[in-house]
Amino acid sequence: MSSAAVSSAPEPTGGGRLPALDALRAIGAIAVVLHHVGFHTGATGNAEWGGWLARMDVGVAIFFSLSGFLLFRPWALSVATGRPRPRTGRYLWRRGLRILPAYWLTVLVCLVVLPQNRPAPLADWLHHLTFTQIYAPGLLRNGLSQTWSLATEVAFYLILPLVAVPMAGRTWRPVRTVLAACGGLLVTAGWLVAMALGWLDMGLHTTWLPAYAGWFGAGMALAAAHVALRTGTAPAAFRILDDLAAAPIACWAAAVGLLAIATTPVAGPRDLTEPSPAAFAVKLTLYLAVAVLILVPVAFGPPSRVKVALGAPPARWLGTVSYGLFLWHPLVLELIYLVDDRPLFTGGLVSTFALTMAGGLLYAAVSYYGVEHPLQQLGSQRRPRRAAAPEADRTVPAISTAR
Repeated sequence: MSSAAVSSAPEPTGGGRLPALDALRAIGAIAVVLHHVGFHTGATGNAEWGGWLARMDVGVAIFFSLSGFLLFRPWALSVATGRPRPRTGRYLWRRGLRILPAYWLTVLVCLVVLPQNRPAPLADWLHHLTFTQIYAPGLLRNGLSQTWSLATEVAFYLILPLVAVPMAGRTWRPVRTVLAACGGLLVTAGWLVAMALGWLDMGLHTTWLPAYAGWFGAGMALAAAHVALRTGTAPAAFRILDDLAAAPIACWAAAVGLLAIATTPVAGPRDLTEPSPAAFAVKLTLYLAVAVLILVPVAFGPPSRVKVALGAPPARWLGTVSYGLFLWHPLVLELIYLVDDRPLFTGGLVSTFALTMAGGLLYAAVSYYGVEHPLQQLGSQRRPRRAAAPEADRTVPAISTAR
């Protein structure tokens, strides 16, 4: 069945987990691993297909949009259903439990183990442990360069409770909430204008939250529309999202086509050369469209075989450990080159990717079952759940690319 009426029927609660979204984390994680391996092996420079590897950093857009969707949805749902708002203290506690233990362990290991980082001065420890490594040039260390996006996402986590309440409002007006969430696009547009005028540095300020406010805002807008559709409060125009979701192959084919455009010079250089403000704007726009086209068929629409496949245990497990894969795979990649004494930009793409994935998943599993999950369980026991405020879906921080 593909009728939008099926998926738009009122659902009094509307706040259940969306298991198929776990697969998007796995897809984003694998894409970014491929991006980093392509850079290290030099395959990104291939004139014919290297551009596809260079643009696998589109995983950042997927994860930022997904975070905006999942984390803002409880606030929208609380207003739409008359439930209590999420408590800011509990929200921050859960975010901290989810990201800090494994992240701090990664920082410890990378700064101690990798010879390129030794001896790590106190400033390196302080910057990385406090997520301030993106606020001055040259602070990202080996094995930790991917954490720029985690620092950006932590800034979003901290700001979200401040903007979520006025965006959702006191009375549920879904169109107003969607438009308010789209204000993130205006923030990014203003940031790009400041870059074009030379007020901001293209080598530094492209990692800060305002550059990606549009990606987070798009996810928040989709969350508001999703709540409206599931609670029967959506205007007819919102049903286009369910209609699009009923044609997942078409959406994903369109996403591939837009990504193909991004592989051209119009989206900027493939290497670490600073892009022009115009090229950066094109890249942000194309990646946003790709992320939305990937997210909509999974989050919206009626039940389907595609969602069943994406919600299968293997895909969900990969999604569960994808945060660890994000954290640890750069260390694994560095160790491969150290052990083999390989020069940078050499090595086989396929074999290096396989080794990095295998080692990254091993580290990720140990991290999740040995550190992340036990501490989350312990933290939940120490902070017993109070009366029924809607909780944010469990997400992992955004996957990032090296800079």
